[in-house]
Amino acid sequence: MITHLRIDNRLIHGQVAVGWLKYISAKAIIVCNDKVANDPIQKMALPMAARGSNVLVFTIAETLKYEKEHQDENIFVIAKFPQDALDIMKTGVKIKEINVGNAAPIAGTKYVMVTKSIAATKEDAQLYKQIAEMNGGKLTSQIMPHNETSDFMSALRKSKLL
Repeated sequence: MITHLRIDNRLIHGQVAVGWLKYISAKAIIVCNDKVANDPIQKMALPMAARGSNVLVFTIAETLKYEKEHQDENIFVIAKFPQDALDIMKTGVKIKEINVGNAAPIAGTKYVMVTKSIAATKEDAQLYKQIAEMNGGKLTSQIMPHNETSDFMSALRKSKLL
């Protein structure tokens, strides 16, 4: 089962490598994005950013295959974009917790800063809405495990993206 699915376009950074991996008690961090998984430079660089933690850089299909073969493990997945997370969810795989972590602004898009660390476009907001609907109406945001969780859907509505 995927114990924790984090949506974070920065992928691996200190918060993830140190805080979340330990909190989840996962054996590895799975970075899930088809484009990243097919980029040899990113596949080489991402494990270096994880400070010695085991990092697997997979396509969505590879992530689902791994989950199926390791159902007794706590699996920690970082989806680069909300579309990656939604694609995983649409397969029916069980996910215990979904968290919007960070979303750095993407140049050339009409983004709104929903929180101080999460930028989103109207298109992103629709994807987050679908994720929440598939997750019983719930979608949270939490920077680190010791921080409080916040209702990300409320933040989207406040920012006028929904």
